[in-house]
Amino acid sequence: MKHKLPTMFGRECTRRPGPSELRPDRADLFRGAATYVDMILKGAKPADLPVQQPTKFEFVINLKTARALRLTIPQSVLVRADHVIQ
Repeated sequence: MKHKLPTMFGRECTRRPGPSELRPDRADLFRGAATYVDMILKGAKPADLPVQQPTKFEFVINLKTARALRLTIPQSVLVRADHVIQ
């Protein structure tokens, strides 16, 4: 904000100063964690479980911050966002 530079964040920063964010879908992460817990409780060794990376993401735009940076977010981008913070 201080230098009026548009940026894109990878975490919950859009509620703060960031104009946009791309983050893993939390519900999908929790489902994956529950699957791992289930496998471990059924006897799987944690060291034998594969490392998984997120496959679903949410795209969030903070219009208030975008306006403060004098950015115009095209309608074509807005309609693709999962969440728009006014």
